[in-house]
Amino acid sequence: MFRGVFGIGRNSGFVHGYGYRQGYIYQQKFSLVNIKLKWVKDRTLDAVVAGQRDVKATGILVSIIHSSSQCCLPIYHLSPYRGQLGLPSDLKLSTFIRRYPNIFVESCFLDSGGSPVPWFSLSPEALELHHREVSILQQSQLELRDRLCKLLMLTAHRILPLQTIDQLKWDLGLPYDYQRSFIPNHPERFAYVRLPDDRVGLKLLFWDDKLSISELQKNSSLQQKGEDIKNGSLAFPVSFTRGFGLKRKCMEWLKEWQKLPYTSPYADASHLDPRTDVSEKRIVGVFHELLHLTLHKQTERKNVSNLRRPLSLPQKFTKAFERHPGIFYISKKSDTQTVVLREAYYGQEPVQNHPLLQIREGFASLMKKGLLDRSRGVYRRNRDTNSVDGLRNEVCISDKTNQISSKDKSDSMFYDYDSDSPLQSPCRYM
Repeated sequence: MFRGVFGIGRNSGFVHGYGYRQGYIYQQKFSLVNIKLKWVKDRTLDAVVAGQRDVKATGILVSIIHSSSQCCLPIYHLSPYRGQLGLPSDLKLSTFIRRYPNIFVESCFLDSGGSPVPWFSLSPEALELHHREVSILQQSQLELRDRLCKLLMLTAHRILPLQTIDQLKWDLGLPYDYQRSFIPNHPERFAYVRLPDDRVGLKLLFWDDKLSISELQKNSSLQQKGEDIKNGSLAFPVSFTRGFGLKRKCMEWLKEWQKLPYTSPYADASHLDPRTDVSEKRIVGVFHELLHLTLHKQTERKNVSNLRRPLSLPQKFTKAFERHPGIFYISKKSDTQTVVLREAYYGQEPVQNHPLLQIREGFASLMKKGLLDRSRGVYRRNRDTNSVDGLRNEVCISDKTNQISSKDKSDSMFYDYDSDSPLQSPCRYM
């Protein structure tokens, strides 16, 4: 029913010529309508979000451990990265790691005071998945470059603080150490700059017009008539949770809202009055495009909040998520709010399945199996101080040596990352 009412995928257009003038007229006529739509739980999309936090934490830890010189790190060298993992504050890092003994292999070593210190390396299964991930990252360099370019093109000054990009790098599919292993490979596109607040930012050096076509425009231009493009109107795909009751007043408002001019998220929107529905439609378009740039077509709401100034958005701009539950779904799983693009999923399955998602699904399967086997007592911790599983470490060290030979060092995504300081490691195979 809603597909017919809201004209899903019906129109497309760029903000040029007639479409631009029409947009100006509309933005003078349509003020921001005070409509509030209720939040309704969507169990299907909640299931999509559930577990993503732990998979992300596992993926980051795997990258950090594998990046160390000996493919093995003590817990006190992993603890400083805890803030990047998004784990609950009351969950000890060592407790989380020990949940998955088929990914993180533990051994012990006595410190100078005679106390045992847990060290963690990677299992052969985890190493195999990680090597596949590195291979995909190397093959996807140009695609990832374009994703990052489009993110910077959404901003007013083509610059973002590295801190903001760091919060989105997992969502975008960038390598963990992208600042050293990825950015230097594209000096014609990116440059590091010092920001007024003394932070370091990443600046886009080259504007590519071919990348300035939004996902909504790209898909619609293949389906629509020239007259629709000329009108400059574009409707967003809309669907609702089963059982969502939409009042007649809200239906009429949304139908009219869909007919408003569409402003490309890559176009200058300074002429739009922020107090109008046309401006809100532009905000929805920006986040529709942003979520399309992510692998999972979702991101935590707090990641978006940090983009207000770079994207030149008004105060309380994230209210657009709540006003348009047919376009976005806000999941409240894992003690946070995650914004999901509804059109990107068919049930629990993503419409577009990126190769990196398959790697992450592989880690999710390993984690599920590790939890189950651990509960059955399949794994038993080796509590012998200074004891090391020689076979396990031989696999870890020799495998890393084979992967990063002198011939391949310059090509490795993770080669130049080292541990914080030289370590006396129990993981060195003798």
